[in-house]
Amino acid sequence: MLSRVQTLYLLLAALLAFGSMAMPFWTFQAGHIVLFGDFRDVQGAGILVTAGSIAGGIFSPLTGVASLAAIFQFKNRKLQQQLIALGYALFAADLASGLAGAHFLNLYLQTQAHAVTFQPDGGLFMILPEPVLFWLASLGVKKDEKIASAYKRL
Repeated sequence: MLSRVQTLYLLLAALLAFGSMAMPFWTFQAGHIVLFGDFRDVQGAGILVTAGSIAGGIFSPLTGVASLAAIFQFKNRKLQQQLIALGYALFAADLASGLAGAHFLNLYLQTQAHAVTFQPDGGLFMILPEPVLFWLASLGVKKDEKIASAYKRL
């Protein structure tokens, strides 16, 4: 299990997913600094901003759990591929919820201040490598399947 290369890719994806929860997803400057991230509440911003923050806080650890679960399914490669596909879907949901929440927070802050500047932060950059890591892990699983099927023919 630990000697397979996909274990490294999945473990790294899980660490990035869990680590992204500790960092802000987006930073806004509107007279004061406003950080948007997982489970961060901005008073008065509205339900859409809160929903994006909570959804990101749910999808990030689920992505990490799916990655860790895929590591331990090394004997059942079909289930391992399904868990990797689930990781793709959870990543997409995490990214979409974070971007949507940041967008609605930007709209709210523009109604409160004249000049709003914003920039992506570490939480976004930590999740961006995840689909590449899932893809590399999937290639490793396919390679293992190919080796196992060749071994069965002997």
